[in-house]
Amino acid sequence: MLYLFLSIICSVSVGVIFKIARKWSTNAKQIVLFNYLFALLLCYAVFSPEVISITTEAPFLLYGALGILLPVVFLFLIASIKNIGIVKTDAAQRLSLFVSILAAWLLFKEVFSVAKLIGITIGFLALFCVLNKTSDNTKSDLKYPILVFFGFGIIDILFKKVAAFTAIPYVTSLFVIFGIAFICMIGLVLYEIIVQKKSFEFNNLLFGLLVGGFNFGNILFYLKAHQAFSTNPSTVFAGMNMGVILLGSIVGILVFKEKLSKLNYTGLVLALLSILFIVLSV
Repeated sequence: MLYLFLSIICSVSVGVIFKIARKWSTNAKQIVLFNYLFALLLCYAVFSPEVISITTEAPFLLYGALGILLPVVFLFLIASIKNIGIVKTDAAQRLSLFVSILAAWLLFKEVFSVAKLIGITIGFLALFCVLNKTSDNTKSDLKYPILVFFGFGIIDILFKKVAAFTAIPYVTSLFVIFGIAFICMIGLVLYEIIVQKKSFEFNNLLFGLLVGGFNFGNILFYLKAHQAFSTNPSTVFAGMNMGVILLGSIVGILVFKEKLSKLNYTGLVLALLSILFIVLSV
């Protein structure tokens, strides 16, 4: 249970760092760049990925798609936190699991139980309630949390396909994907510096290292939690998603004084209920 708790803390901490970074002269792309640099180094140091095991039969299309999507959706996540706060963004990110669940139904013809269908229905209702604008924030742009919702859903689908490719260890695939994401961000940051004449700021490096550390910690402890609960993976699934929504809500409301309407609160309760139905359907 300790690993699961640490994974939840690391996940929410990423949003907290971006929230704090707003008060500084920071550049989101530079932060994401250094995040992947540090995550890449930690991945190599902790997992010792077997890069030599990568052959021409490796799923390079999946690697490339994830290497591009990860930093792009990360930037959407930053924009969403800046625009509507931690509470709603964390809820949208966690509810994105319904995208992969629907894909299993529509694309892979998975047979759904009544409980899972109820969970999906409640989940989309929860998303509507959570993203509903508060009376004092009518100008909030909902495109970012919606992009976070669909983006992380697609990423989850692709990661499941990578995990199914057992010829290469999962951590090795993760290392390659981080490397591609890092290269993509180098290109974006160089474009900003050379073409748009934006300067490099040292605080972006510091925030990037913090984000990278917590981002990697989230992955590491999540994997360890699955190992600890290997006979009951639904416990990790439910605990992670519910935990992030609950802790993110507590931090956003109490620490950053984010304003929510009654409908938003109803959405958070429905989000927890929908995840519970999904777990019960397993």
